[in-house]
Amino acid sequence: MQSRLDKSPVATWWWTIDRWFLAAFLSLMGLGIVLSFAASPAVAERIGLDSFHFATRQIIFTVPALGVMLAVSFLESRQIRRVALAMLCIMLVLMVVVLYIGVEVKGARRWISLAGLSIQPSEFLKPAFVIVCAWLFAEHKRQPDIPGNLFAMLLLILVVSLLVAQPDLGQTMLVTGTWGVMFFMAGLPWLWIIALGVTGASGLFAAYTVFPHVAARIDKFLTGEGDTFQVDMGREALINGGWFGVGPGEGTVKRVIPDSHADFVFSVAGEEFGLIMCFFIMSIFAFIVLRGLNTAMKEQDDFTRYAVGGLVTVFGLQSVINMCVNLQLMPAKGMTLPFISYGGSSQIAIAISMGMVLALTRKRPEKRKQMGFAFSQRAMPAE
Repeated sequence: MQSRLDKSPVATWWWTIDRWFLAAFLSLMGLGIVLSFAASPAVAERIGLDSFHFATRQIIFTVPALGVMLAVSFLESRQIRRVALAMLCIMLVLMVVVLYIGVEVKGARRWISLAGLSIQPSEFLKPAFVIVCAWLFAEHKRQPDIPGNLFAMLLLILVVSLLVAQPDLGQTMLVTGTWGVMFFMAGLPWLWIIALGVTGASGLFAAYTVFPHVAARIDKFLTGEGDTFQVDMGREALINGGWFGVGPGEGTVKRVIPDSHADFVFSVAGEEFGLIMCFFIMSIFAFIVLRGLNTAMKEQDDFTRYAVGGLVTVFGLQSVINMCVNLQLMPAKGMTLPFISYGGSSQIAIAISMGMVLALTRKRPEKRKQMGFAFSQRAMPAE
């Protein structure tokens, strides 16, 4: 246990970190490992791998993810901006490269192989994009002469263009929605809200018209016709599990769904551990988002407010999309459940995002000094 008199970096970190956030993130990582052991053996055996191949790799991914999250949480705001700007530039380059030499899966190019590792640049682009946009919005509010809002809009157009080119419309919706929330927090006029809403609706209609796979997924969701095997089985698993589940290892959905360890791990949790477990998982995500937004609204620094709000928004929207697909409340979309679904790029990228949240929500000595000064001014008797 660290003493409050200890001024070392680790001790200072321990006494300034938001431990509720830290506990929530560690809980999700732990659940990811547990559910990987429940969901992945059947998938591994079906494709001829060792039973615990994916579970072992989940642990291998979680260890560096935890290290990255803790390392990032030590950074100051200025350092986070610098890291985000460098990461944004690198990922934008990789987003262009992936269009030419990326691995094609089901007609989409989203992955690139570097040094024997498969990386999805869009996953790492999201936290960098949020931080840089938060900085641009904050600079515009601090000095209206700086066209920060315009630059943020141009950056959004660039990122969306690269995502659509892959194509990855799920990430496009996620990035656009998060950007809209941040712009709203920055005080955009109602005219902008209406314009952005019309633009978003037009974009969805265009996606339905231009991309056959998008139209097929939406049509299957609305009519129930076509290949809806995975989502049907996911919903059936949740129904079979009832309140308390059929028991660890006794589920059947993982034996037939190809992505039971990734996109449909929530259904596996519901079948084997029951709706109680599903509600518990949902409550952790809701706690993180609500605490993050509440902390952001209380923050005096504009950059910190926008950045924390944006990071927890993208985190929450991604989890909502995944769970809604499992519950058959949305058309099928391959999006991981943060910290729980199997995936290396997703795990590390989310760890970076939440490490930034931990760093930006730490109690700062300068804040305590300002509060103390304000209190002394109020307590000072009038002459």
